[in-house]
Amino acid sequence: MKTIALPLLGICLLSSCPSNGFTEEAPKSAAQRRLDERMPVWLKAFNVTGVGIAYIEHGKIAWTAFYGDQVPGGPPASSTTLYSIASLTKPITAEIIDRLASAGKLSLDEPISPYWTDPDLKDNPWAKLLTPRICLTHQTGFPNWRYQTGNVLKFQFQPGTRFGYSGEGFDYVAHFAENKTGVPFEELAQQYVFTPIGMKDTSYTPRPWWSGRQAKPVESEPRTKWSAADLVRTTAEDYARFIISLMHNDGVSPGIAAERLRISRNLMTPELESALCELAKDPAHCTLSIGVGLAWRVVKISGKTILDHTGADNDVKTFAFFIPEQQIGAVIFTNGPDVGHEIIDKVLESLYPDPVYDATLWQKLPN
Repeated sequence: MKTIALPLLGICLLSSCPSNGFTEEAPKSAAQRRLDERMPVWLKAFNVTGVGIAYIEHGKIAWTAFYGDQVPGGPPASSTTLYSIASLTKPITAEIIDRLASAGKLSLDEPISPYWTDPDLKDNPWAKLLTPRICLTHQTGFPNWRYQTGNVLKFQFQPGTRFGYSGEGFDYVAHFAENKTGVPFEELAQQYVFTPIGMKDTSYTPRPWWSGRQAKPVESEPRTKWSAADLVRTTAEDYARFIISLMHNDGVSPGIAAERLRISRNLMTPELESALCELAKDPAHCTLSIGVGLAWRVVKISGKTILDHTGADNDVKTFAFFIPEQQIGAVIFTNGPDVGHEIIDKVLESLYPDPVYDATLWQKLPN
């Protein structure tokens, strides 16, 4: 396990500086000590290769921790390990679109069809209803992936009328952004998100610097096609920097910043709200609403707003959350061979023990 040593506050006098020339490491929190103690047990119990965690406090990275191996048999997971983050790719894509909108390069509510129409939809009038907002809020009507509909992209309901989680929708809006700006999507990512935030270890497709740094599963074949919904490689620290930038509303207009916190379609039923609020300290005054904002899931518990997102692929489970008002959050990356969300649950119990919030994480909500 490795941690980031926090710098000493202020300027130390020569007589009070550590004699070895290194800064002293800050005392570990109760959560860190519990993770250090229990993580070896959890890795074995849940058959997980490695875990990377970055914790955010006061709007800054407070500490990072890495457990287990990068791939089975080593090397150990570390701050340089590149994790495949699965659907945590989607918030990055949304931020590219949000910053383009804030810069006046596009509008969240303009029709996509003049700049991009998938060949499978060229004769379907519903294609003209699609907007960037509809794509980012999972209301396109598309399946998650077109292979689920015979490798042909089809509408399953009229766009804008229901919630339906879809990676295809994120690829769709990314193609629109490319065509409208005339700039390749990965260049847009670099220009509007990666470079301004300082995400030097993040990319949509393989780079030479991936070599020897990939966590399992390792991409062995060259891949030039990006997905706006999946397969980004990044480090725990880079993704934490991304979240901090969102906390500070960097690069976006006040209107877009407010849109991030807004639920596009409340998916919480009165019955489920009542059942989950039984876990609250004060059930009689507990309120709960859940839905998707601009890519992020937005959870509002008795006035507190939490943004989060999960990711799941073969051998990969990832999770990130943050509470803008409190300036806290966390990134949790886990990798195979038999990954469920058990370790994420265990880590979250240590970092943010809220039984109502925890109960919402894996709850299947209606479309």
